[in-house]
Amino acid sequence: MIKPSVNLQELRRRIYRKAKAEKTRRFWGLYVHVCKLETLRAAYQAAKANDGTPGIDGESFESVEAKGVEEFLENIRQELLNGTYKPTKNRRVEIPKGNGKTRRLGIPTIKDRVVQGTLKLILEPIFEADFHRSSFAYRPKRTAHQALDRVVHGLVQGLSRVIDVDLRSYFDNIRHHLILRKLATRVQDPAILHLVKQILKANGKRGVPQGGVLSPLLANLYLNELDQAMEEEMDKRRRDGKWERVIYTRYADDMVVLVDGYPKWQPHVGMIQKRWKKS
Repeated sequence: MIKPSVNLQELRRRIYRKAKAEKTRRFWGLYVHVCKLETLRAAYQAAKANDGTPGIDGESFESVEAKGVEEFLENIRQELLNGTYKPTKNRRVEIPKGNGKTRRLGIPTIKDRVVQGTLKLILEPIFEADFHRSSFAYRPKRTAHQALDRVVHGLVQGLSRVIDVDLRSYFDNIRHHLILRKLATRVQDPAILHLVKQILKANGKRGVPQGGVLSPLLANLYLNELDQAMEEEMDKRRRDGKWERVIYTRYADDMVVLVDGYPKWQPHVGMIQKRWKKS
């Protein structure tokens, strides 16, 4: 894994600590950090480490480096500063899935990967401070194995009723106005919000492309309220003296609820369905 520079790491730590300490704080002055060459370099190195195929413009990392990385990044920086940056439509590819079906990926250009990467570097620590402990996908220091361990632990503890909820075509159905509204609860920097809106609208009226650098963060943000609602539901039952043992785990759009008896599963599924329809 490519680590950001010390200065950028410290900035991200400061943002995280501030977000953790002040739950209602809305951050401003973030765009200046997105436009820094230091941030752009870190985003480029992360994109290069993940490699991947070229976007719709056909440009590869080899061609970028042949022309000069610093010049490439400086051009992006100037476009961001003077407001002329425009994201390009993603290249669509179909990836085979294990069940014989395919998953549609949207492959951004390298330029767009860098811009999305800078946004992720600056926005991620804000929302990491808010994300629920039961969410495991696309997060620093969290893995699918940890999510599986949590489920196995519940089964060992005797929570034998398993409710598996998979949100069909989740990434494709995220509503832009709702994700922007959720983003604005913590970000009041107009330039950041405008840039995210540009990225979303470049690929249609709804959804975030699987394959986008920023998409996983936005996808987790979109479902964070559902994670919190599950916690509130369990807390309410505890306060009302109706405590039941429940373990909730989410990995991207796949949610697992473990309960200790058949009659107790219906309220949880009903609540998940109700919250998802509001999303």
